[in-house]
Parts: sequence; structure tokens; C-alpha cells
Amino acid sequence: MNVVLISTYELGRQPFGLASPAAWLKREGARVTCLDLAVQGLDRRAIACADLVAFCVPMHTATRIAASLVARIKAINPRVCLCFYGLYAPLNEDHLRRLGADAILGGEFEDGLVSLYRRLLEGQIGSQTEPVISLARQDFITPDRSGLPGLAHYATLDPGDGTRRVTGYTEASRGCKHVCRHCPIVPVYGGRFRIVQRDVVLADVRQQVEAGARHITFGDPDFFNGPGHAISIVEALHCEFPGVTYDVTIKIEHLLRHARLLPILRDTGCLFVTSAAESVDDDVLAILDKRHTRQDFVRAVSLLRDIGLTLCPTFVPFTPWTTLEGYRDLLDHVARLDLIESVSPIQYAIRLLLPAGSKLLELPTVQEFVDEFDPVALCYPWAHPDARVDRLHAGVLAAVKEGQGRKLSRQAIFRKVWHLAREAAASKSARFLLWDEHYSNAPIPRLSEPWYC
Repeated sequence: MNVVLISTYELGRQPFGLASPAAWLKREGARVTCLDLAVQGLDRRAIACADLVAFCVPMHTATRIAASLVARIKAINPRVCLCFYGLYAPLNEDHLRRLGADAILGGEFEDGLVSLYRRLLEGQIGSQTEPVISLARQDFITPDRSGLPGLAHYATLDPGDGTRRVTGYTEASRGCKHVCRHCPIVPVYGGRFRIVQRDVVLADVRQQVEAGARHITFGDPDFFNGPGHAISIVEALHCEFPGVTYDVTIKIEHLLRHARLLPILRDTGCLFVTSAAESVDDDVLAILDKRHTRQDFVRAVSLLRDIGLTLCPTFVPFTPWTTLEGYRDLLDHVARLDLIESVSPIQYAIRLLLPAGSKLLELPTVQEFVDEFDPVALCYPWAHPDARVDRLHAGVLAAVKEGQGRKLSRQAIFRKVWHLAREAAASKSARFLLWDEHYSNAPIPRLSEPWYC
């Protein structure tokens, strides 16, 4: 039986979300074709011959693109069984089924895909019997990356010296033990996480190093959800490949709680740590239930800097609770903490996303400003009570896109954003930052793909 697995966007990475289920399905005897539409065209012949087409939808952008392709897939192959799997599949179940999805699989999806394949093989075509969300503990197998474009087609690492390193991607865990209200992981995993077995992670790293990778991104929502598991993996990685570097994502709260482990990250080749700081406004952080404060963020920056690690924070600067002064305060923190080179410019323009199932929708204060669900945007639209904030967001987003298109430096884009924020507040008295005091142009390791969702 022919299976086509499709990824539409995965942050410039070779998709783990295709490689892992490909291995499971091939073990069952399936003829699997993997299509990564971020770097490939749609293979009409493969679609026409497919018995099952399954879209991997790990994030919002990927889901929107996948949804827009359903009619095209059905036109090519009207009889095909259509599945959506990944984090955003159960969040958008109703809409995806209306589009024509036959199966929706969220959480730990590999077992579900195998079950669906077996049903189709036996001719049991009917209502879905697999759980829409499965949190079953799985025994993973080494992902099969043989059917994917080579690593050279994906994002690369600039270690800070202008060179490029081929970069691989893997996952050591899924889900998260925390329940931040704005996070799409929470409605699916509900504060739980699942590990990928250590030997499988290392085997996946090994095959990517053999394919040319000199840097690995660990895509876990929080690498320190299981700190013992994480540390054992990076110590083994460094022992086997001492010249290979890596990066991880860790919550501010965990950076402070597990500070004793950070030197191990540094000594085993970690170049930078991404952390969802989200805001420097304590009121907003409380609404989001981030479990850290502005001062905790400042402490984390200092802690990692003293150890010799780079912190790359991400933000959601535009929320219904953002004020013009609060936005300028965020920019001020970025500059005064010497983080301009560490922050991808798109982070200054991120607007709070309210997807289906968002825990924020449970708050009465949120219900006051959201509109009806938009099935095209796959979210609940909202407007800021202060129209100046929405105008500032539009201006910042345009400035960031223009700056990145012109390949301007992060300093230059930040300067433009700062001026927009000052003008929005109609404040000519605010002194522009003294760059010689607050800005360093020291090179920072970074990936070539901007951070989107």
C-alpha cells in the first residue's frame, strides 16, 4: 500500500515529523514517499498513486498551508484517505474534518498512523477507531531520513564567525509538564510529556552526523522537562562527536531551577539556549501563567552569560494587555541587557495567537475582545482596545519584513523598531538609547531560519 507523508513547514528543519513515522510505516511494509513542501514541489504522481496521504501539522503555519492543499489533493486523487497528524491536528479537528480529513491524530501519533495503515490494508475503511489524542508511551525506532531532501537544503548554523555549519534536528521528548495558558501544547498534553528513548535519539543524531551535520537542534518544547534524560543524551553525544555542537530550548523557570546543570551544557557543546521569555511585564506573565517574572528573566540572562552560554529569548510582545509604554520597556530591556544580537527581529512583531483550544479562551477577560473563530486563519481574531497598539504592530511587522528582505543587521532593524515605538507613543522626549553604553556587536551563534510558529 502506498503512503505519502507531507510536511509543509517545520522551521527550516529536515522534518522529524516525517522521518519518524516513515520508519514505523516501512516496518509494516508500506511503500512510503516523503514530501517536504518547504523545499520540494508537490509530486502529483505520488499523490495519484497513494492510498493514504498524511499531513504533518506540528505548528500553526504548517496547518494553514496543509489545509489550503486539501482540495488540490482530492482533485488529484478523490479516493485517497486523508489524515492530519501532529500537535495542531486535534486543535483544528472540526475544521479539518469539514475539509475532508478522514483521520485526526494528535500527541503520540506513530502508533495511530500504524493502526490506520493496518485498517486500510484490511479494507476497514470507515469511522476512525484510533484515539484523536494519544499519550501512550511509545517504544520509538530510529527515524528513516532516506526519503527526505539532504541536510544541505535546510537551515544552517552561523556559529558567529560568518561560516556555515550543516545542521540536523531531532527530538528527545514531546509535550511539556507545564501549562502556560497561551501554549498549544497544553490542550493536547495537559501538563504531561513523553520521552524518545536515549538510544533512538543518539542513533538519529549519528545518522545525521554521517550525512554531514556539524550542529544539532534539539526541538523538545523544554529540554529540561526531564533533565536527567537530557543530560545523559548530550554527554553521550559529546563523547562520541566532540566536534558537534547543539542548541536547546529551556524554560526560564528551569534555567534557574537547574542552574547546576548549565555548565554541563556548555562543556558538551551547547552554543545557545532558546527560551520563551514572552514578556517583561509581570501582569502579562501572570495572565499567560508563565511561572516566571521580569526579574527571573534578568537573572537568567546574567546566569547564562556568566557561565558562557548565549540566551536567545523569544517574545509575544503584542497582546491585548500590551501598552505603548510596555512595548518600549521591552525594547529597553533587550538593549540594556545586550540582547539585540540574540533576538531574531521577528520576535518584535509576534502577535498573540489564539488557536482553537487555547486555555486563554477560558478567561472571562479574554472572551471580551475575541471575535468568532476564523477557519482560514485558524484562530480567534482579536483587536487591541487601543488602536495605536495595533497600528504599531502593523508598522513593526512591515519594518521587520523589509529589514530582513534587505538583509539589514539586527542592530539596524532594532533601531527602526525603536523609532516606531517612540513615534507611536507621541513622545519626543524619550532619549534614544546610547549604543556605546548598551549595545555590543559581538557575534552570536544563530540559525539561518527566523523563528516563526
